[in-house]
Amino acid sequence: MTGTAGHWSAGLDIGGTKVLGVLVDGAGTVRGSVRVPTRRGTDGVVAAAAEVVERLCADAGPGVGVLAAVGAGVPGLVDPVSGEVSHAVNLGIDDRGVALAPLLSARLGGVPVTVENDLNVAAVGAARVLGLRGDLALLGLGTGVAAGLLLGGGLRRGHGGGAGEIGHVPLDPHGPPCPCGQRGCLELYASGSALDAAWPAPDGVPAAAAVFAAAGAGDAAAVRVRDRFAGAVAAAVRLLVLTCDVEHVVLGGGVAEVGEPLVAAVRDRLERQADGSPFLRSLGMPARVQVVPRGVPVAPVGAALTAREAAGPRLAEPLAL
Repeated sequence: MTGTAGHWSAGLDIGGTKVLGVLVDGAGTVRGSVRVPTRRGTDGVVAAAAEVVERLCADAGPGVGVLAAVGAGVPGLVDPVSGEVSHAVNLGIDDRGVALAPLLSARLGGVPVTVENDLNVAAVGAARVLGLRGDLALLGLGTGVAAGLLLGGGLRRGHGGGAGEIGHVPLDPHGPPCPCGQRGCLELYASGSALDAAWPAPDGVPAAAAVFAAAGAGDAAAVRVRDRFAGAVAAAVRLLVLTCDVEHVVLGGGVAEVGEPLVAAVRDRLERQADGSPFLRSLGMPARVQVVPRGVPVAPVGAALTAREAAGPRLAEPLAL
């Protein structure tokens, strides 16, 4: 994984179903991507991540330079200093303090590895890819709901790494039980899982795409499901703006593949929720909402950027897509 053409970095988005990686060359250009299925458990995660990095370098051919750094975004609680991951249950890592970064580094022959929460690197990637300045929240709408926060030019992780875990703020304290032990948590209403339960779709068709298509075609039941879901997402946006006053709320995760119809529905709910409140209207929340463009790998790009910056200022040039 070494050569003469300069310093390269790899970024990985390690999720519950796939590991997606990108390779960034010494000039800051994304030069390739590889996707493989996730393998559960610590050994499986390390093996899949190493396979992605090795394939990225092999696909780049003899022109690949020194692989100076690897960044990985993972779900769960992450200590970015030690590279340890805890309670990444979607990856089959239930233990505390699993030394993921050192293990992957050793597997890759000593290449420096940086590990960060997946939504944190997605926030970094969204800011760079979309050219957004100012405070930003990347609101991930997937299996659960949480946000990566980029405040004052840096990531806000919080005291114990739990900043942005808004999916477990109760939306309805009398609602259904949540696996976290509370009732009526936001992610029971605003997640991709909530849509899966509310609108079972044919095999291979994402529930979000199906319900938004049906609602757009005038199906009254689909309209009700869409509006209820958009209202819950709007509540998450409102929470982020009222607590952090972020300038940008970028919708990401699997549901974000719906694109502009999702943004339009959320903006509509925000406007309705602000009816009768001059204070809420004055904050201009609908204009703060946008979506990650379909197919843009903000999480692995952000992971590569985070790794480049951790490796030193000489590797922190802007990424060119």
